[in-house]
Amino acid sequence: MTGAPVKRGRVRIGTSGWRYAPWRGVFYPQALAQRRELEYASRCFHTIEINGTFYSLQRPQSFREWRDATPDAFVFAVKGSRYLTHLRRLKDIDTPLASFFASGLLALGPKLGPLLWQLPPNFRFDAERLRAFFQRLPRSTAQAARLARRRDVALMKGRSVLAIDQDRPLRHALEVRHESFLVPEFAELLRECDIALVVADTAGKWPFVGDVTADFLYLRLHGDKELYASGYGEDALDAWARRIRTWRRGGLPRDVPRIARSRPPVRPRDVYCYFDNDAKVHAPFDARDLMRRLGG
Repeated sequence: MTGAPVKRGRVRIGTSGWRYAPWRGVFYPQALAQRRELEYASRCFHTIEINGTFYSLQRPQSFREWRDATPDAFVFAVKGSRYLTHLRRLKDIDTPLASFFASGLLALGPKLGPLLWQLPPNFRFDAERLRAFFQRLPRSTAQAARLARRRDVALMKGRSVLAIDQDRPLRHALEVRHESFLVPEFAELLRECDIALVVADTAGKWPFVGDVTADFLYLRLHGDKELYASGYGEDALDAWARRIRTWRRGGLPRDVPRIARSRPPVRPRDVYCYFDNDAKVHAPFDARDLMRRLGG
């Protein structure tokens, strides 16, 4: 008699972005038209992080084209606007946040995955400011649509998406880059607000912690020896595969530091993993190799 199968979360692996000139003729076939690069990449990976949204508001047509170019089961992560995180530093953001959600994210429909919010390196831990930000974040597409109606109407004229096809949950993850966040109070705040802490591998430049603070994990692998440039060797990919297997079963990898005083409940968790070491065309090949290790 066999025992019950071990419950596991779903793992999605991909890259941060897909449009990079050095990838052409190396990862992408030489003759592939640039407009078909997303179509090609989305057949290689489970997910891709949209990072153009970090630099500027995109247009609804772009989101529709990205949606239509990818397979049905594909999922995008969307990086939040730096105008909110880096320029406004999470202060006085009600209207800009509404405009961000009005800009076309909802056109992705079921392909809208987690939202990534990245804080700048000089942003120190401020529990009150973070809590206020977390409370403003929509937790479903219906909430996001209601928020989007409070956009800057003049700025967003003719370039807003306010309707949804179905109400779906929204997940949020936070990436931090200042040592002041390495306190138990930060992890406790994330758990209270159901925000995932990004596990960021940055060649030792910024904090590397792996507290589980939500029902999913969000990994960003920027390079383990040289930021944005170094590839991951066999041993490093084996280690990440082991960690992901542990997280998806609900465990905690022993070789990833944590800051929380308590352990999270043991339950299966989804894992999203994005390679951002794209400077020397390592990201797509590392993502492919990690997928192979995990049976995908």
